[in-house]
Amino acid sequence: MTSPHRPDGPLVGQDAARLANEAEGFLLLHAEREQARREAVHLCDRLPWLTGGQAEDLTARYCEQRLGLTRQALQATADRAKRLRGEYETRYRDLRRSLLCRHVALACVWLVGSTVTSAMVCLTAR
Repeated sequence: MTSPHRPDGPLVGQDAARLANEAEGFLLLHAEREQARREAVHLCDRLPWLTGGQAEDLTARYCEQRLGLTRQALQATADRAKRLRGEYETRYRDLRRSLLCRHVALACVWLVGSTVTSAMVCLTAR
């Protein structure tokens, strides 16, 4: 049997999920960089008076700013997701507790009703 900690063994569970998340992040970052570069090149094409060096500088600055804004937006989204997850987990826990209490109360009512009914039957049979 292969251990999940062996470097030559297959990835399992959290290791595989973490690797998949890292690969997805890498691919998203690469796509975002390419999109920012295309936008910067398009911008520079609309400014024909720029020299080659100026266009390269503008492209680099645009890409840097665009990636920074993307990073901020993604961080805000991740923070919001974390807060929502906490809120949903709290709500779910409260709902489960409420449901359990209702089931316990219903079971108690049923038990008391059964006991009373049983006692009544026993008393009337005497």
